[in-house]
Amino acid sequence: MNHIDILIEAPFRMRLATFSVPAESSAARVGVLCNDRMLDLLPCAAAVEPKEDAFPHSMRALLEAGDAGLARARRLFDMAARDAALCGRHSYALEEIQFLPPVPDSEKFLCVGKNYRTHLAELKRTDLIKELPEEPTGFIKLNACLVGQDAEVERPVDVVHLDYEPELVFVIGKPAHRARREDAFDYVAGITILNDLTCRDTQKREVASGSRFWTAKNAPGFGPLGPYLITMDEVRDVYDIWVTCSVNGEERMRVNTADQIWKLPDIIEHFSRLLPLKPGDMFSTGAPGGVAVGKPNAEELFLKPGDVVECAFEEPAMALRTRIVAAR
Repeated sequence: MNHIDILIEAPFRMRLATFSVPAESSAARVGVLCNDRMLDLLPCAAAVEPKEDAFPHSMRALLEAGDAGLARARRLFDMAARDAALCGRHSYALEEIQFLPPVPDSEKFLCVGKNYRTHLAELKRTDLIKELPEEPTGFIKLNACLVGQDAEVERPVDVVHLDYEPELVFVIGKPAHRARREDAFDYVAGITILNDLTCRDTQKREVASGSRFWTAKNAPGFGPLGPYLITMDEVRDVYDIWVTCSVNGEERMRVNTADQIWKLPDIIEHFSRLLPLKPGDMFSTGAPGGVAVGKPNAEELFLKPGDVVECAFEEPAMALRTRIVAAR
């Protein structure tokens, strides 16, 4: 087999998304990036698999279908990627769609805090923690705060110190209860990016009162997520991903996921002891060091209306873009 044959037979990279088409309706659809367009998987499945059951209507339902569901999405994607006419009939230009969070309705979105050594040092230095974790700790990100790619996020009128936190997110693909460390990756469908926007003033007050700063991280729009769910077959090593964050084109941080303290096996084993995990549940794995609050010139770096924030993975390459706007 020569090099050309290998390129032809290699699987296409599959980027799953939840989106809507504003010109048609606000209804959420499940799609996959195909030839720089968004393939709508439900009508595509109806066209090429007329005898099969309807394609899952949501990302969560797709994940609940397990390996068979993802394999079906892969088949449809591979067919459309090789058939320009098929892709064209059932897809939209990216300018026509609105990205929604990849999983907008997870039952549980758990965020592991204090999970990068560099960020832990920042939190200690700025009085944003009062204790050092001896096991994975977490808080909940509410579905109501989640938004998708290119969302305009209002900075509330009483928020001055709005910070960015680019985070690697694992999306659960199979039920897991009392899971073992060695099996942890068997339960993961893919990864995505969260920008865990945070009001530092509120967070500091919540820490002082002994709470887990849920309010500081759950205002409307404080959960940009996506734009895609990258399936695990595309991820060479989740603990060798460079995570970056830039504001208005200026890089603010570049940190490798190897710096995480609690890795996925620790996280899955710890939380699934009492919490039965379900397909579509998500784990955000903490902010790297380099956030605004940890810098000597923090006042200049906190997010302001007009700022454009981009959180990204270098490989597998994906970027999440958010615009900060004034409260209306």
